[in-house]
Amino acid sequence: MDDIEKLKKLIPHWMEHNDEHAESYKIWAERVSSCEMKDLSEILLKLHSESKKLKALFEEAIKILNID
Repeated sequence: MDDIEKLKKLIPHWMEHNDEHAESYKIWAERVSSCEMKDLSEILLKLHSESKKLKALFEEAIKILNID
């Protein structure tokens, strides 16, 4: 398997895990906000937001690689 074929498998996998991690950040942000850790909650929410932005880049890569 050449590198492009490997990427055709890796990129969708990475995208899925990125989405899972993003949701985890959001859940933890909600959990720590009830512990009066607003600053940490805000950072976790920013991590969630930035991770969601990465989805567009993963989708661009998938399009370039012609992955169905």
